[in-house]
Amino acid sequence: MTETTGSTATPESGNPEGAEGAADETTSTEDGKLSRRERRRANKAAGEGGKKSGKRAKKGVFARAAIFYRQIIAELRKVVWPTRSQLIQYTTVVVTFVIVMMLVVAGLDWVFGKGAFWIFG
Repeated sequence: MTETTGSTATPESGNPEGAEGAADETTSTEDGKLSRRERRRANKAAGEGGKKSGKRAKKGVFARAAIFYRQIIAELRKVVWPTRSQLIQYTTVVVTFVIVMMLVVAGLDWVFGKGAFWIFG
């Protein structure tokens, strides 16, 4: 395969790290804001790379657990619950399918049992 020169997908593409030009233009957004990769590089250069800062680093175990449970409740409020008639309909479909599959398996078991008695009999 041939490699396209100027591609930002791999470091071997002809644009060394830190090179200005085509790589920066393709990773910047339309509004002139920095891309995630460029922000990470800027933070690393400024010495902020490995440290967690902000609210996440300050919260304790119980505060994080409380936030977790609040988020669970918020997500459950977004769920579209089935109506009673839909629930009855879905349950009927599932029970019917299970009964049909039980009959198929029981029938195959009977057929194979008769075949085994006929062969080994």
